[in-house]
Amino acid sequence: MPAPKPSRMTSPGYGFENATAPPGERFPWSRVEEVLTSARNYWIGTSGMDGRPHAAPVWAVWLDGLLYFSTGKTSRKGRNLAENPAVAVHVEGKQGEIVIVEGTAEATSDAEVLRPAWDAYNEKYKWSVESYPFYTVRPRVAYSFEENLGDTATRWTFLE
Repeated sequence: MPAPKPSRMTSPGYGFENATAPPGERFPWSRVEEVLTSARNYWIGTSGMDGRPHAAPVWAVWLDGLLYFSTGKTSRKGRNLAENPAVAVHVEGKQGEIVIVEGTAEATSDAEVLRPAWDAYNEKYKWSVESYPFYTVRPRVAYSFEENLGDTATRWTFLE
């Protein structure tokens, strides 16, 4: 997949207007992908049709521009995703980098499509997941930043 398009985040009072570097320069997409790939725990935010938010950690893999994770279809996350596939995923890198991905989660059962994700998941966590329900998150937008918000905060927009 092509890299998403970087732009400046806007929120008065956070110092974005004082940035001296172009969006994505000090926290480039290659580093965002390193954080997404190397994270151990991924916080998944969902909400059902009633709008109540729910956040919970899962194990996941970032592969070829998509996030794959497993959760039971009857879990709160699974029930919420069946009603409302909008999802937010949050991870923190080893050096305090923050990455948030917003997109749509889709239940995936095609073994041919999932084989690379299963293999990556097994290698990363030493856990075979071939019999568990899997979801694929297609990113719509991502946000990345470090403590120095002004120069590192970037909105990444994915082309559809």
